[in-house]
Amino acid sequence: MSTTWRHLPAPAREIAETATDAVAAARDRDAAAYRPAVERLAVADRAGLVLGGAVRLLLEEGHPDGLDGDDVRQVLERCARSAATWWPEVDPHVLLVLLAGALGVYDPGDDENPPDPAAVARHAPLLVADLLTVTGRPFADYLNAAFAEVARTELHD
Repeated sequence: MSTTWRHLPAPAREIAETATDAVAAARDRDAAAYRPAVERLAVADRAGLVLGGAVRLLLEEGHPDGLDGDDVRQVLERCARSAATWWPEVDPHVLLVLLAGALGVYDPGDDENPPDPAAVARHAPLLVADLLTVTGRPFADYLNAAFAEVARTELHD
């Protein structure tokens, strides 16, 4: 079943559709479909914020007792190894930054080489697809929750 995103404003709808395409391509290990999807995602304003929220939600659900260093290392290694078999451009540093950012412990000022939005767009769907294998729920559930969280945060700011 496919989710429609008609209820979202145009910029959010673009993020939802593009992120869905990118995560589906990552799950299918389809580099030919993945590249154009992440290129579109890279130019979608605030896509990193939404995908970061989805990653955090996936981590919370997949690790209800919290994460320790070993858990983070396992997620990082599993994702990097799995992605490298079909997406040789995978960069473990960017995956680590995404994990740390989702957990709220990343400070770009402390990073000599922080990833740019294009690198985030190329790696976030890899991490999401990997984490979805743990939870078994559809990506749309997490995407909807991430959009709701962003809206709630913006409402209170």
